[in-house]
Amino acid sequence: MEYWKDFSTWETWQFWAIVMMLVIPLIVVYFAIDKNKVFQIGFYGFNIHTWFTYSDAIAMRTSHVTYPFQAIPVLPVNFALDASLVPVSFMLLYQWCISHNKNVFLYGVILSAFFSFIFKPLLVLVNLMQINKGMNYFYLFLNYLLILLLAIVMTKIFTYIKRKRDHK
Repeated sequence: MEYWKDFSTWETWQFWAIVMMLVIPLIVVYFAIDKNKVFQIGFYGFNIHTWFTYSDAIAMRTSHVTYPFQAIPVLPVNFALDASLVPVSFMLLYQWCISHNKNVFLYGVILSAFFSFIFKPLLVLVNLMQINKGMNYFYLFLNYLLILLLAIVMTKIFTYIKRKRDHK
């Protein structure tokens, strides 16, 4: 808390950048989400959020990844990324894929590459994220792929169960 009070309060541009990464995606998804598929898309997004939060907590606890600036200092993860920017990005991609009969995994790999090799290096460049102890962008990419796969499989299982129940 002392570090946050000294370096990461509302008086810094870093704080406002993180707040924007939290608020803007939530506003976008509110207006853009397909209301007819809201539970399926929401379930998928919640999967992404949950797995990323666990993954980020492990990476932070082991000091492989650190976030020098936080919008909410009492949370052990980067809440803006784990609860908003990343899940919403994947939710909107998932929505587009199921609406246009596209391969969710293939397009998810592309989005994962964007986050791993473009967005995260940008965060490191402006010191909103630090990678340590041998962590690199390729490992982040593999983590994104694992989470993508888990979210797709979990969503497929639950939509299968729902469809099976609805056809009885």
